[in-house]
Amino acid sequence: MARKKSKKPEQETSSSEPKPETRATIKYPSLHQDVANAVSDQIPSTWFKKKDKGFEEEYSTKVMGKFKCNNGGCSKDGWASRTVAIVIRRYPNNGYNATVFNQRCQSCNKLGTLTLNENSYIERVAYRLKKWAGVPMETRPYDGSGGPPHISELCEGCKRGYCQEAFRRRPIHGPYGV
Repeated sequence: MARKKSKKPEQETSSSEPKPETRATIKYPSLHQDVANAVSDQIPSTWFKKKDKGFEEEYSTKVMGKFKCNNGGCSKDGWASRTVAIVIRRYPNNGYNATVFNQRCQSCNKLGTLTLNENSYIERVAYRLKKWAGVPMETRPYDGSGGPPHISELCEGCKRGYCQEAFRRRPIHGPYGV
């Protein structure tokens, strides 16, 4: 005998108040087909892994996006960032996943709601998959210009040690550094 699925209680939400963001990290499996298409000329098949366990290698980089502050009491509506931290993990047989790190509002310190620049995500993930597969790729020049300064205290990637901006700001220790 089949059981009826129980309905989850609906949350009361006011149409005038957006739901606060609670995710410090976000995965985009819905963009996998776009990534697969971007590498299909060099890599015949690839797959997306939802869990982070068992990866062989990881690489931190950045993508772009816009954030909205959903705190009704906050004076800031949103902000754009050219430095949204992302870590791409490699799994056997051209598997991967990518975790994008959220940012906090400078005015109220609440997590923002990210609107990802999907082209930057697809481009970065595809580039890394090709590099890992041994496809010869041109090294990209670093362009650190443009955009507001990165505030590490508001970046969830910096807090977890995955943001490239955090790497750039660390003093170098050793015989040729601090």
